[in-house]
Amino acid sequence: MRRASIGPSYWKRGIASSCFAQLPIPKHGRQRQRRLLTLGPESALATAPATHLTARTRQDDEFLRAVFDSPRTWKEFSRVAIGTTVGLFRNVYLQEPEGFLRFAEVSLGRARRIVDKVLAASTVAEYRGIVRQLDRLSDILCRVLDMSDFVRVTHPDVKTRRMASGAWDRVYQYMNELNTMTGLHDQLAKAMANPDVTAVWAEEERTVAEVLKLDFTKSAVNLPKKYRDRFVALSSEISTVGSLFVQWMAPAQEEVVLPSSRFWGMDPVLARRMTRDGKVHLPTLSGEAALALRTVSDPETRKLIYYASRTADQRTVHRLEYLMRLRAELAHLSGFESYGHLALRDRMMAKSPEAVNRFLRALADSNRPKAKKEMAELLAEKAKMVPGPAILDPWDKDYYSELIRQNMRTAERPSEPLSSYFSIGVPLRGETWHPDVRRLDVVSDTDGLVAVLYCDLFYREDKSPNPAHFTLRCSREISEDEMAEVWAQVLEENGESIFPSREYAANDGMEFSSRGGTVKQLPTIALVCDFTPMASHGDEPALLSFFQLETLFHEMGHAIHSILARTSFQNVSGTRCATDLAELPSTLMEYFASDPTVLSLFARHYKTDARLPYELVARKIRQARRFEASETENQIILAMLDQALHSNMATTSNFDSTQIFHSIQQKFSSAPPDPPGTRWQGFFGHLSGYGSTYYSYLFDRVLAQRVWDVVFSSGKGGAALDRKNGERLKDNLLKWGGGRDPWRCLSDVLRDNRLADGGEEAMALVGSWGSTTHGSTTSHG
Repeated sequence: MRRASIGPSYWKRGIASSCFAQLPIPKHGRQRQRRLLTLGPESALATAPATHLTARTRQDDEFLRAVFDSPRTWKEFSRVAIGTTVGLFRNVYLQEPEGFLRFAEVSLGRARRIVDKVLAASTVAEYRGIVRQLDRLSDILCRVLDMSDFVRVTHPDVKTRRMASGAWDRVYQYMNELNTMTGLHDQLAKAMANPDVTAVWAEEERTVAEVLKLDFTKSAVNLPKKYRDRFVALSSEISTVGSLFVQWMAPAQEEVVLPSSRFWGMDPVLARRMTRDGKVHLPTLSGEAALALRTVSDPETRKLIYYASRTADQRTVHRLEYLMRLRAELAHLSGFESYGHLALRDRMMAKSPEAVNRFLRALADSNRPKAKKEMAELLAEKAKMVPGPAILDPWDKDYYSELIRQNMRTAERPSEPLSSYFSIGVPLRGETWHPDVRRLDVVSDTDGLVAVLYCDLFYREDKSPNPAHFTLRCSREISEDEMAEVWAQVLEENGESIFPSREYAANDGMEFSSRGGTVKQLPTIALVCDFTPMASHGDEPALLSFFQLETLFHEMGHAIHSILARTSFQNVSGTRCATDLAELPSTLMEYFASDPTVLSLFARHYKTDARLPYELVARKIRQARRFEASETENQIILAMLDQALHSNMATTSNFDSTQIFHSIQQKFSSAPPDPPGTRWQGFFGHLSGYGSTYYSYLFDRVLAQRVWDVVFSSGKGGAALDRKNGERLKDNLLKWGGGRDPWRCLSDVLRDNRLADGGEEAMALVGSWGSTTHGSTTSHG
């Protein structure tokens, strides 16, 4: 399953929380992800419908393809494009590594001026501007934090990464000071309590005010100092314990050591690599152990591996339970019934654990018949091989699932690799940090330049291997007063202007838009993947597997959301929406990746230019979907576990995470549950980062399927390429970012009034829709 990180390890609430709570959106543990695969109509690859494409447009498409696919073309283009030296991302302060510290200091100076202005507000006019001032304050901090965080995990130069980290540390420290500043909270509260102030606020401004108010409340700024100090101490300890839980989780048994003869069926080369003195030393938590469970024919060997790989050591489990107790204390201190209630109040559609559980139970009911059918098929496969009455043991599931999939692969083996039809430049049609990075200007046929997109798609040793979407700068409206103020500050700081205009000064030299007299920051986005690089010489392109193509479409779904939601306030722009809605656009884009009419636009053999036979894609999807219901059920159980561990049970004296996990499995699993003595929950690292929100991806899977079926007619009749369907999605959902009630957005885009008010009934309704056209590879658990 693809999962979005709800917040990096430095999650923090308060005035700058937006730049942490939503982005970046990395994908954890790729080798263990469940993924969405959707099957288009069972037909030959459709011919692309007639379009308005001109010869010039086709020429542009071919050139963009060559820029990504041909090293020779890219080198020639880069040579032509070289001109005046500009800073990284065209930020004037970032022309050298030390510029990050200068950028941080300049930004902190501007932030302090805004804080002084907010604290001094006393008139109705000044209070009317407080939300905009606080949003600008958040933006100034996020400009440094988001960009520095991105650079320190992707830039190839060690010194640049170190300077970016230094800038991040300075601004983060100041943000912590703001999070305990009661004056900002009090001023916002006064503004929100004054009808003469709120009467002039538009919906988006009121939404931002509520977001900021809740951020302050969750930071305990409104509590007496004694409790506020305890809140800060608890938050720090939770961060430390959460990091330790993930970093030091360990199995009770480090390795399984058995005679090599017992590993029949496993890749012999791999087995020999782990063999010493005639025995295989199999690391318990490893890809090799997972492979052994899928391929080793001896059931007793699989049983021993299963027990070892499903049993965390007691220290890990105790650390997990301590983390849950700390979170429960933090919630009670903040006035919430449980940590689940605290977490779900902030930018979440569900709003309460009760609503989440209604969704999960409805989804489980919808999914259960299919999951039971799949278990019966596994039992039937085992009965073919094991004499006598057969029962399905927990260590049988992966083995017989793989056996059935392998039979499918053998029967449907394609004559041509699917990757031959997908090169980097084909699906995509640069002031950067590496020669492989491409910069794309995103241009609208009605609004001109609307975003800047950096594509860092190829593997490097010095960058994170996880595919991710980063927002480096959000959309935000910049007022005339702000531009004049920044211009004056620049002149004061430098004696002269280092920018060509006030607009560039207000944007640190980066791109902006100016239409209809309104100046806005341009969304600046980076897509990071780890695809195999193309050859350094010649014109051999980098080829993608279908999984990688889906990954690219998935990340582009986040980018499209960021591009289209160009709001006036930074706090609600782009993907800064309800967290359990943030994965809908990216998940939806995976349907397009497998739609015949969409594939017909670009999927051609990189050598022969032959069109992709759609049956190659259909086979791939059938194989991946083979046990989708069982894997969905497992994810439902993990989401239920997340809710249970973050409930009031964490405050009881007999709190036992093992008993809770086994109880949920016994009640909701169609597959054989974990046997007594195992403690798999100690390996559930997402409990640290997703606290009470793990259900979000399941939720968005169901919503994405519903949007695909209702808005795009499941791709039938070329509906995936019909512009009016895309406009319907944009106008009713994507363009709002987080500036409008997400339930209203869903109600409008689906034209289903039952969703308009949200709540538990709406959550249960979504769960009842089920998830019937998804596929997956491996699960988290």
